[in-house]
Amino acid sequence: MEQAIKKVCVIGSGVMGAGIAAHLANAQIDVLLLDVKQSGLGQKNHLAQAALERLEKADPAPIMHKRNFKFITVGNIEDDLNKVKDYDWVIEVIVEKVDIKQQLYAKIDQCRGAKTIVSSNTSTIPLHLLTEGRSTSFQQHFLITHFFNPPRYMRLLEVIKGQQTQQDVYDRIVDFCDRMLGKGVVDCHDTPGFIANRIGSFWLQTAMFEAMDHGITVPEVDQIFGRAMGIPKTGVFGLIDLVGIDLMPLIAESMSKVLPATDAYVKNFRYPDLIKNMIAEGYTGRKGKGGFYRINKESGQKVKEVVNLSNGRYDPVSKSFKYPSLDLLKQGLVPFLNATDAAAQYAWRTLAQTLTYAVALVPEITDTIYNIDRAMKLGYNWKYGPFELIDRMGPAWFREKLEQSGYEIPALLKQVGQDKFYKIEQGQKLFLTLQGDYQAVSRPEGVLLLEDIKLRSKPVLKNGSAQAWDIGDQVLCFEFLSKQNAIDLELMTLLDQTIDLVQKDYKALVIYNEGSHFSVGVNLGIALFTANLAAFDMMADLVARGQEVYVKLKHAPFPVVAAPANMALGGGCEIVLHADAIQAHSETYMGLVEVGVGLVPAWGGCKEMMIRAVNENKGIGGSMASVGKVFEMIGTAKVAKSAAQAQDMLMMRKEDGITMSRDRLLYDAKQKALSLIDGYTPPESVELSLPGGMARVAFNMVVRGLVKAGKATAYDAEVAQKLAYILSGGDTDVTDKISEDEILKLERTAFMELARNPKTHARMEHILVTGKPLRN
Repeated sequence: MEQAIKKVCVIGSGVMGAGIAAHLANAQIDVLLLDVKQSGLGQKNHLAQAALERLEKADPAPIMHKRNFKFITVGNIEDDLNKVKDYDWVIEVIVEKVDIKQQLYAKIDQCRGAKTIVSSNTSTIPLHLLTEGRSTSFQQHFLITHFFNPPRYMRLLEVIKGQQTQQDVYDRIVDFCDRMLGKGVVDCHDTPGFIANRIGSFWLQTAMFEAMDHGITVPEVDQIFGRAMGIPKTGVFGLIDLVGIDLMPLIAESMSKVLPATDAYVKNFRYPDLIKNMIAEGYTGRKGKGGFYRINKESGQKVKEVVNLSNGRYDPVSKSFKYPSLDLLKQGLVPFLNATDAAAQYAWRTLAQTLTYAVALVPEITDTIYNIDRAMKLGYNWKYGPFELIDRMGPAWFREKLEQSGYEIPALLKQVGQDKFYKIEQGQKLFLTLQGDYQAVSRPEGVLLLEDIKLRSKPVLKNGSAQAWDIGDQVLCFEFLSKQNAIDLELMTLLDQTIDLVQKDYKALVIYNEGSHFSVGVNLGIALFTANLAAFDMMADLVARGQEVYVKLKHAPFPVVAAPANMALGGGCEIVLHADAIQAHSETYMGLVEVGVGLVPAWGGCKEMMIRAVNENKGIGGSMASVGKVFEMIGTAKVAKSAAQAQDMLMMRKEDGITMSRDRLLYDAKQKALSLIDGYTPPESVELSLPGGMARVAFNMVVRGLVKAGKATAYDAEVAQKLAYILSGGDTDVTDKISEDEILKLERTAFMELARNPKTHARMEHILVTGKPLRN
């Protein structure tokens, strides 16, 4: 493979083009962002410059850290297109009109370097039309790279090569986008909508029309096609609101132009008056006045309303459903789909059409069923792809029910017979091929997944909340198992046992899991239950046990590497803080958020953050600046919005690693652990000089000011006082030294005092019920 891609030019600074440029900058790649030249003094690069300004204000942020903006240079097509000869890759993200794209390509063809790769982000125009009339070299270096929006957060990248595209060109782009951009790359054929949008938009329109035809309400649809089915909580109508209701007819129009009239997508589409009226009145979804859901503020309160599909009227959202079969969803798809009420029948018709459509599209849109499943999981965040869903029902059961319902059976569904589309043999996951045999799922070099390790081995330690796996080279991996990977006493017990086992039989430990979140912190449900029983001795034991195990982890005689991804909050953040090193996924959101539920960090979070802050200020010595930074961070429950931000917030060290690809995180963490083994010595305990009463007075004055200004409540101030007492060193003076153990004792005392307060109980209960903090 040729040299790495180091410089990329993005042409088109709209939402998508600017987002792609931003994510390239996240990978610290030099980016030239071009758009049409504008007239006026100093305005020639206005479009690209304005796009950068929008990126800075966007929420969620397309940029992981503001310093990444330095990697983006703006320009215009007229003056700067000749610069592409020095760029490794040019990505076109302009209007979806073939003639305008071809005009741009003609210019690029004249000035590109001999090895410059060119790609389009199109999802509607066939590749062979884009390259028509271009030079042989251009065609050999051209492909389609279809990013999903927003590019930073959506993992799917569909890549399509033409008949002339050189394999090395394809390989370079795939490897770069995987390693550097963290994309899950899926190979697609040059067909309309490729994979994810071809199936996903068909599913959305089918679910919508079936609901309209059979009287199923919007909330009922989103309950059916929601988390119980392995689909995000947005469901169907929430997702349409998110992407834009006005996009549905545009997609259908585009598909209808290129798909045959016999295709199910074209045959099934219609444009109901309800949708026309909503679009005309500005109800286009979240970007408009609302969509299928809206927030009505007319009464002075925020009332969530939902549209009635039969008459277009908005009514308050009801959480009570009239179909008893919905309760069967918890038992699995088959019990639910075997029910006879309208909701189950609706779900069956929608699934039958969607899944048979997906099955029938192989090999038209891609060569393997695995590609389809992966595209739907990465692009639409389904937990199970279409073929995995059929396997969960049983292909034979599904086929029989299709026959009973009068649906046509796709050839591949007949071919699978009494088997399944996937099976496990000799510790490998295999999928059914078009030839009727099974092929192993292959992973790129540098990808290590617990998902695969679990197929060929058993955990070396396990209980109900955690387990430990041998991942080779005398490295053990500790995995959380609890709901949302919340931390409880069982998890602590197994972590303690794991430390002993590594010390005896292994050389290093990695803390990692493949859940949606690394850990949301302590199990609040158990904590609230304990508080309601007034079993405070039990709660105190949990706090003390957590401190004991985390200290043992920090000072273990072997290297410990934490590998967080997504949320690492509260106690989950604290376990990361006690590791020797961190190898974090780029999308890691760390924070000590205990004040939100009326508590303070008590598993060493305050202690570890103070050590880091003091170390940043000229060694082990206290200062108001050091402690003040930690007080603000913990006192406002600040959460880093990326791993790069976590480094700024001292939760990660500058030398800690960041991995862009979620699939490569465990491998990278293991390599980091292996690199620390030779000559490893555990960290020594330290003593700190903390500012004492002077700091407490200053902190409390700040908090009183916030209360007076209405930015904090009286109970916020009470919690902050406890935090200030810990961070200032308790009843010590700036000339005194305070040990780590003494700081831990301050944490325990403050935590338990707050844990006994009914206002803390109210905060805990509120966040468990609503998912939102209570400002009491």
